[in-house]
Amino acid sequence: MTLFGYDQGVFGGVIVTQDFLDTLHLSGDHNTGLVGTVTALYDVGCFFGAIGAFSIGEMLGRRKTVLLGTTIMSVGAILQITAYSVAQMIVGRIVAGIGNGLNTATAPVWQAETSKAAWRGKLVVIEMICNIAGFSLSNWVTYGFSFVPGPVAWRLPLTLQFIFIAILFATVPWLPESPRWLIAHGHIEEAEQIIADLEDTIVEDPWVITESKEIQWAANFEREHGMSWWDLLRGKTGAGNTCTLRRLLLGAGTQAMQQLSGINVTSYYLPTVLINSVGLDEKLARLLAACNSVSYLLFSLIGIPNVERWGRRKMMMYAAAGQAFCYLLITILLRFNEKEGYAHQKEVASASIAFFFLYYVFFGIGWQ
Repeated sequence: MTLFGYDQGVFGGVIVTQDFLDTLHLSGDHNTGLVGTVTALYDVGCFFGAIGAFSIGEMLGRRKTVLLGTTIMSVGAILQITAYSVAQMIVGRIVAGIGNGLNTATAPVWQAETSKAAWRGKLVVIEMICNIAGFSLSNWVTYGFSFVPGPVAWRLPLTLQFIFIAILFATVPWLPESPRWLIAHGHIEEAEQIIADLEDTIVEDPWVITESKEIQWAANFEREHGMSWWDLLRGKTGAGNTCTLRRLLLGAGTQAMQQLSGINVTSYYLPTVLINSVGLDEKLARLLAACNSVSYLLFSLIGIPNVERWGRRKMMMYAAAGQAFCYLLITILLRFNEKEGYAHQKEVASASIAFFFLYYVFFGIGWQ
């Protein structure tokens, strides 16, 4: 997830680097739409990668799927690092997005299937904190390299993601496969050994045997009452009353709302907005974006001890209300900042920066 966060944040600093814009012939206001397209196609790749994880992940298993996704991300990263044309950069963005989609759709499932129920809430928060840590690091890296002239200012920050890629290649092969996936594919003895290892006990432990039997029952139930995607999308619920469609809409809807709240687009374009709408110079915009990422990271830590006490729903609702309030004020303040002849343009522009920071605070506490 740290790789995801770094990859998510680094391009926001790249697209305001003049050498990048000149090399790919993207300078000038007439190319802002193309810059947006290059940026957004990464998320298109992520979408198809996440969709592909449904079938690929079930066929290969969690561990091999993450290794495949990381390999695809490596190819995408190389294409971006060596790009001298918009076409190559677009292909690199899409390929990297596909790999990232595979990883980010697989990692949370893998984590949930290899952790205790009492720890899952905290682990989800910690997982996203790792994402935010990578995002924060990318902001500081691009800020630091903004003082370096030439192509190094953007090619090297893109190259540094290979540090995280190397860590994944070195560690993932040694991690245990999901016991649930193993049992669903008939590898019961191996699954029971992993369950025992995760609990630091022996295979003959009654708890391990009970856990294995429960997973076997669940796997058989899902197999007997499972539905095709076509039936699911047509609203059929199956004979076992599994409420699959409702659960799908709840899970996917929550993730969709997270993105529709604007977190990714704000992360990509915060330096650009601070330059073009607030009126800051490039170095100060980068510095504020980096400082904001640290605030974002620190406030996200609040969720670890409180997610089980406050509950997921309340945290999301209160955070969403706070984010909506911040975006409303940002819109109003930037509108007055761009109003010709308004006497307090500087003051309202500065005030909008504070609400950008507060927006991330709310998201970090409740939506991560």
